Amino acid sequence: MNGSQMLTDEISDARAWQTSTVDGPEGWYYSLSENCLSSLDQAIRGVQDESQATTEISRLGVPTNGCGEYLQSVLNVLNSGRGFAIVERVPVERCSVDEALSMYWLIGKLLGMPVEQNIEGTLLYDVRDTGQNVAQGARFSVTNSESSFHNDNSFGDSLPDLVGLLCLHTAKSGGQSQLISGYALHNELLKNYPDVLGTLYQLFCFDRRGQFKAGESPTSQFPIFEWRAGELTVRYLYYYIQVGHERAGKTLNADQRKALEVVEMLLQCPDFRVEFNLQPGQMLFTNNRWILHNRTAFEDYSDPERRRHYVRLWLQQRG
Repeated sequence: MNGSQMLTDEISDARAWQTSTVDGPEGWYYSLSENCLSSLDQAIRGVQDESQATTEISRLGVPTNGCGEYLQSVLNVLNSGRGFAIVERVPVERCSVDEALSMYWLIGKLLGMPVEQNIEGTLLYDVRDTGQNVAQGARFSVTNSESSFHNDNSFGDSLPDLVGLLCLHTAKSGGQSQLISGYALHNELLKNYPDVLGTLYQLFCFDRRGQFKAGESPTSQFPIFEWRAGELTVRYLYYYIQVGHERAGKTLNADQRKALEVVEMLLQCPDFRVEFNLQPGQMLFTNNRWILHNRTAFEDYSDPERRRHYVRLWLQQRG
C-alpha cells in the first residue's frame, strides 16, 4: 500500500456526478464579457508592440476588467463542482493565432500558474496529429488515435492541478471530448467492486513516454487512487500502465489485472460520461486530479491549414 488512507465512504457532492446527475450542457459554458475581451485585447496589443513572446506575458499589471467574476466561478466549479468548464470564447475569427494564444495564455494565468509539459520545457503544447505512433513511444496527444480515459502526466512526479485546451481547428470527423468523474468511479467501485478497490491504492508502474533525463528510470510508480486531506487523486492511463510494467520487468499480478479490467469496463459505461465537441475559440478546463478525459479517434483534413489543432496548458493553482 502507499502512504495514503483508503477512502471508505461514498462521496455524494457535486464532484461525484454521473451522466444522469450532472447539470445540463447549458450550465457548462462560461461566457467572457465584452469588457473582459476588450481588456485582454488591449493587453496583448501592448505586449506585442514590445515583441514579447506569448509565454513571457505576465498577468501582473494587465487590466482584466470583467474577467475576475467569470473566472472565479470557473475556479469554483473546477475545484468543488463538476470539475470541468467550457469558457467562451477567444474570437479566433478576427484575431491571429498569436493573438488567440496570448488571450488564452492570460486567461490561463488568471486561473493558475503554467507549468512545463515535457522535458523540453514547453508551456503551450500543440495537440495535433504529427503522424507518430503510440506503439513506438509517442504520446497520444500527437496522434489521431483514441487516447482512452486518463489524466495528464499520470506518469509524472507531480500532476498539474488543471488542464486547459484551446480549440483552434476541429477535425474532419471524430475527436470528441469525453469526461468522467473519478469520484463517481470510486463510488461505483466501493459499492459494487470493493474487492478490487484496495488493489487500486497500491503501486502500479507507468511508462514515462521518454519524459526522463539521463540516469533516470524510464518508468515511475504510483497508486491509481490516493485519498489525502479530504481530496481524491487519480492517476490513470491503461496503456501506459501496461507498458510500464513490461519495461520495469514487473508482470501485473492476478489482483492487478482484475482491478484494471474492472476499471476499464466501468470507463466504457455510458452512464458515467459526458461528451461534446469543442468549437474554434472555445476553451475547456478540467480538474486534472480527479477528472478523467478521453478524445475519440479522428479523421483529419488533407489541407494542412484545416487540420485539427488544439493547444494545451497545464496549470498549478496558487496558494
